Amino acid sequence: MKKTLYFALLTVFSLSTAPAFAAKSSTNATETTTEATAKLSESEISNYRARVEEIRDMDKSEMSATEKMELKSELKDIKETMRRDGVYFYVGGSTLLIIILILLLV
Repeated sequence: MKKTLYFALLTVFSLSTAPAFAAKSSTNATETTTEATAKLSESEISNYRARVEEIRDMDKSEMSATEKMELKSELKDIKETMRRDGVYFYVGGSTLLIIILILLLV
């Protein structure tokens, strides 16, 4: 009796988790399409780069602490925007290892 009840509960719980995971993936698909349309243009990227170079070339020794904090937060915002909207390619260590092995074996 206990075994039957255990398997029945296990089956109910395992079957109820599948729709929950399926719902999450559908919302991610819509977020991905909206992110793809919000890419930065080349002029915006060059403006951000020019601003970063301008901030780096500033003489910060005569600035107050609040001005330095504002510049730092501006740089963080630019960095976040460039990472979020820019193009970058990530290859994991195991993927890189597999690619190298395939190239060596072929």
